[in-house]
Amino acid sequence: MVSFESDGTAISGYLARPRGDGSFPGLVVIHENRGLTPHIKDVAMRFANQGYVTLAVDFLSRVGGTDQFTTTEAAVAAIGSLSSDGVMKDAEAGVKYLQGLPYVRQDRIGVIGYCWGGGNSLLFATRNRDIRAAVVYYGPNPANIDDVANISARVLGVYGAEDTRITVNVPKLEEAMRELGKSFEYKVYQGAAHAFFNDTGARYHAESAADAWVVTLAFLDKNLRQEAS
Repeated sequence: MVSFESDGTAISGYLARPRGDGSFPGLVVIHENRGLTPHIKDVAMRFANQGYVTLAVDFLSRVGGTDQFTTTEAAVAAIGSLSSDGVMKDAEAGVKYLQGLPYVRQDRIGVIGYCWGGGNSLLFATRNRDIRAAVVYYGPNPANIDDVANISARVLGVYGAEDTRITVNVPKLEEAMRELGKSFEYKVYQGAAHAFFNDTGARYHAESAADAWVVTLAFLDKNLRQEAS
């Protein structure tokens, strides 16, 4: 675990880095509404094994950290108490932390989020111009769709067809991004519900998760690695 400062508050995170020497692209992971779980740490390690210096931020740091919550319900309630501005500041601090590491390419930073983190990944893309790529796993659109005008990153959306509460609004996002000339691609997986990528959860959909992993790696490679030599 590592620690860095955000607006005067100590924020912790799980840092995973590739083996070997060199300069690597960086990736900030925004977790689900359950906090920095072992599953999210595993996801961070999986990205590190693919060549990304990956920081999974504990966005519950401002309320004591994920480890202090002994039940999923308590962690979910704590997530609900967080302010959007605070979350954005902590994501920004995570980007700055990565950019300060000597083995990270400052100009090759991406963000990826799942569930609650997916919505915040997209929102963060409307607030930060340092990131080159944003991946949204079954996250909602920004409350104000017009905010996508501020996006400079390329965006990938990953959704489950059974997750209708989220997926029904994807065409609105696609239209807004297209009209503004923004880069947005997405894939909707038939038979998959919300949180289908989480292999520790009841809604895990192995076939969809496996394909989404391949799609995500290809997107990140194209936008963060191909020019990072």
